[in-house]
Amino acid sequence: MTYCCGILVRDGLMMMADTRTNAGLDNISTFRKLHVFNKPGERIMAIATAGNLAISQSVISTLTEGIEDPATGELQTLMNAPTMFQAAQRIGHAIREVHKLEGNALRAEDINFDVSFLFGGQIKGARMRLFMIYTAGNFIECTTDTPYLQIGEHKYGKPVLDRAISYDVDLYDALKVGLVSMDSTMRSNLGVGMPIDILLVRPDVCDADLNYRIESGEPYFHDLRSRWSAALRAAHQNIPRPPYGNAESS
Repeated sequence: MTYCCGILVRDGLMMMADTRTNAGLDNISTFRKLHVFNKPGERIMAIATAGNLAISQSVISTLTEGIEDPATGELQTLMNAPTMFQAAQRIGHAIREVHKLEGNALRAEDINFDVSFLFGGQIKGARMRLFMIYTAGNFIECTTDTPYLQIGEHKYGKPVLDRAISYDVDLYDALKVGLVSMDSTMRSNLGVGMPIDILLVRPDVCDADLNYRIESGEPYFHDLRSRWSAALRAAHQNIPRPPYGNAESS
């Protein structure tokens, strides 16, 4: 499994991804799932991947090498896409190209063509955007009403985001909430694990404010996990008992 999260607030973009992959209980590995494409001052884009690792790596490689435009012969990549929307379309195109090449072989081995992406960033002169791209290559865009998107094992971390994230949250507070969301997921699903890759981008800078990997045992994340567990226990203890049945007399 995988857990990836993207949060787009007024102060900028936060993206994060775990790095654990597994093909059974005795075959666990670490692979980067957050890929950054950057030309400082001109554009910065990031893709977080979930699903079949071989498929997602093929899509990333296809985007890096480029897809030939049949009309012009130009190699279309993320780095020469004129807009973020068209860059998202190119990711969808790359997914469909990989499906054409590998779909039949995967079906013959009874393997689902399963992949999804978070794609966020900014091109100079345009607004910052965040998309979620599905297996079919279609996509949705993040909005100010719900300023986050998730892929992979998202259900354990979603309640934290629902309660704490709004469009006006400070960027580093968004990172803090995202890390709590990641911790909640890791505690409930052993298929999600360290290290954690994170990216923070401020508007109109077109470069990373922070591009960092949190390794196992990193002091801040360890402290955050302990404080969040303690806060949940304290909140539980401070809530009055339910006034039902014999609860008041016990």
